[in-house]
Amino acid sequence: MGHALCVCSRGTVIIDNKRYLFIQKLGEGGFSYVDLVEGLHDGHFYALKRILCHEQQDREEAQREADMHRLFHHPNILRLVAYCLRERGAKHEAWLLLPFFKRGTLWNEIERLKDKGNFLTEDQILQLLLGICRGLEAIHAKGYAHRDLKPTNILLGDEGQPVLMDLGSMNQACIHVEGSRQALTLQDWAAQRCTISYRAPELFSVQSHCVIDERTDVWSLGCVLYAMMFGEGPYDMVFQKGDSVALAVQNQLSIPQSPRHSSAVRQLLASMMTVDPQQRPHIPVLLSQLEALQPPAPGQHTTQI
Repeated sequence: MGHALCVCSRGTVIIDNKRYLFIQKLGEGGFSYVDLVEGLHDGHFYALKRILCHEQQDREEAQREADMHRLFHHPNILRLVAYCLRERGAKHEAWLLLPFFKRGTLWNEIERLKDKGNFLTEDQILQLLLGICRGLEAIHAKGYAHRDLKPTNILLGDEGQPVLMDLGSMNQACIHVEGSRQALTLQDWAAQRCTISYRAPELFSVQSHCVIDERTDVWSLGCVLYAMMFGEGPYDMVFQKGDSVALAVQNQLSIPQSPRHSSAVRQLLASMMTVDPQQRPHIPVLLSQLEALQPPAPGQHTTQI
C-alpha cells in the first residue's frame, strides 16, 4: 500500500494548520467514519476518524477518547496526532487524526492466514502477546482499563508489533459497585461498549455489591490469545449461532488439543479465562510468565509475522 492507492477525491482538510489530502474511505461504524488521508506537509498517510456528535454527551465522549490517547506515549498504544471539533450545521464532528497502519489489524492477519489453512506460530503468538500485555500494563498503571480488547482493536506495525487502538470504552480500572442501581447502570454500559464475545463474565451480570477491576481486560486478552491460537475467538461461534454468550462464559473454557501449542501456553490461556475474576492473574504476573517463555533470539533477530 502506498502511492498506488486510488485517489477518489481531490478534497483537502486542514487540521492544526496542516493540509491533508483525502485518499479514500477505510471504513465506517454506527456513528463514525475512517478516511485515509495524506499529509501534504510530510507525505505520510494518516487515518482520520470522524465521529458524528448529535448531542453534548457525544462531544464529551469524543473529547474523552482524545484525552485517553494523550495520556500515553507508548509503542504499544496508538498515539493521537491531532484532535479538533468541527461544526456541520446544527451537528458537530469530532476528528481524531491517527497514524495509518498499512498492515491492518491482528484480525486481518489471523483471517489472512486462516484463508491459507495456516495459523500464527507459537513464537509469533508469544511475541504479539508480550506487546499487547505491555500496552495493557501502561493503561492499568494509569488507573484505567481498556474494556474492549479484541483482535480488531489491535493494529500491527511494520515490524509486526501490536498497537492497541479504540480507547473510547476506557474507564477507571477499579469500580466499587454499591447497590443494584449502580450494578444495572454498569451492566447496561458494558452491553453497549464491550464487545459481547470478548466481554468478561462479571460484566454480564454485575452483582449489587462487588468490585469490577482491570482484570476484565485479562479475560478479553485470553479471548485474543485463543483467537491467535485457533483462528477465531472462543465465543464467536456461540454468538453467531444465536446462543447465549452470557451463559457460555459462566463455564470454564474447554481448550482444544493441538500439537501446535505447548502446555505452558495452554496453562497461560486457562489462567486468563478463569471465570472468577478474583482468581484471574493481573497483567504484571502474566508479563513475568511471558518474558520467561520468550524464545531465545540470537543477536538482534526476532520472529516477525
